[in-house]
Amino acid sequence: MNPLSPSSLAAFRATVRGAVILPSDQNYDEIRSVWNAMIDRRPALIVQCTGTADVRASLAFARAEDLPISIRGAGHNIAGTALADDVLMIDLSLLRSVSVNPVTQRVFAGPGATLGDIDHETKEYGLAVPTGINSTTGISGLVLGGGIGWLTRRYGMTVDNLVSCEVVTAEGDIVTASASENSDLFWALRGGGGNFGIVTHWEFAAHPIANVFAGLVVFPAAERASVMQHYKVFVSSLSTTTSVWVVMRKAPPLPFLSTEVHGQDVMILAICHTGDPNEGEACLGKVKAFGNPHGVHAGVMPFAAWQQAFDPLLTPGARNYWKSHNFIELPEKMTDALIDFASKSPHPESELFIAHLAGHANTIAPDATAYGHRHTKFLVNVHGRWQDAADDDACRQWARDLFDATKPFAAHGVYINFMTGDETARVQEGFGANYERLVSLKSQYDPRNVFNLNQNIKPVSAGA
Repeated sequence: MNPLSPSSLAAFRATVRGAVILPSDQNYDEIRSVWNAMIDRRPALIVQCTGTADVRASLAFARAEDLPISIRGAGHNIAGTALADDVLMIDLSLLRSVSVNPVTQRVFAGPGATLGDIDHETKEYGLAVPTGINSTTGISGLVLGGGIGWLTRRYGMTVDNLVSCEVVTAEGDIVTASASENSDLFWALRGGGGNFGIVTHWEFAAHPIANVFAGLVVFPAAERASVMQHYKVFVSSLSTTTSVWVVMRKAPPLPFLSTEVHGQDVMILAICHTGDPNEGEACLGKVKAFGNPHGVHAGVMPFAAWQQAFDPLLTPGARNYWKSHNFIELPEKMTDALIDFASKSPHPESELFIAHLAGHANTIAPDATAYGHRHTKFLVNVHGRWQDAADDDACRQWARDLFDATKPFAAHGVYINFMTGDETARVQEGFGANYERLVSLKSQYDPRNVFNLNQNIKPVSAGA
């Protein structure tokens, strides 16, 4: 790219209230960093937007200077698409304001808000928005790709609880998208990724969830196969008020486990029950009876606290590489493969998990939102995570081999929020049967493909 002239930069700075950060600035490296340490790219400049006006001004400047753009919410996306070389990064991470209307049970959030920001406010009113499972995740990336978590079985995905949003289009227009205004854009934003505009304000429906019965049951690796058989039968009849997810990894230093168990292969069942605590206690008792647990830690707690339970295992600054599949059922040959690969994990921080999603999300028509994988009852994520670049090849290969071994049993589609940067060939699979409609809307709302650093849907004019 051609260097920006001092005069054009000066003129641009005068149009925005937020800081304009250049590579020569002392805080540039800190500000450009994202959650996944494997992503290391250098934007030409970064604009720390203070509001919608800064977003519009940044888009106009990028267009005038023929600069490509990237968009950062909280910077948590596994593929690291917020970070790119020689672009203008529109940084929304300071826009974290959250407010709650307890009468209408509506929650309003800025595009840089994290799940923890939302939970922090909603808990004061005994409410919760169905989001993800890690409080440092950004709301914008989560909802644009779908949004799965502990409340999915009962209340659907995050996209199913989106009421409206304010959007800056590729042309710089400010529009509202909802079921009654720009409904086609609203449809596309609910699972179509960051392809259609920059969301500068979110409105969600919340639900009366204050406390939950939640916790962990940790089984030895030798019992993985038998526990898995019990698990598959058990969850087939579970009420949607209960979610039980499976995690296979080496035991972290959890305080309720003996030190002899730390670092050993284990199978963890994570329980979250949103109904009567006595029912949650009964569920826990049944899960404990699956085998001979190393340890159990569960009880009634604020939902916001449970949302942070896995944060210590998902801190920023580690190297991450993920692969995932959707499943309708969990055949034995597939779960045997998971168990086998779990024992071959190349790093103690790597893991795989099974998210049980069957419930409300399956009752919604596949074409009701851009996220169309409404057949998905289980999602398996292979989460390669490590610290040293010397381990890159081994950890990535482990994830890829496990992905290949379980592919014959997978349902169609892929959850775009778990796609890494080298999976561009899977983009159409990520949008499934809704892809053609998304191409049409992309051609309408972003014919020049301004928003292309994402799981990109090319407009017809760009050779889709």
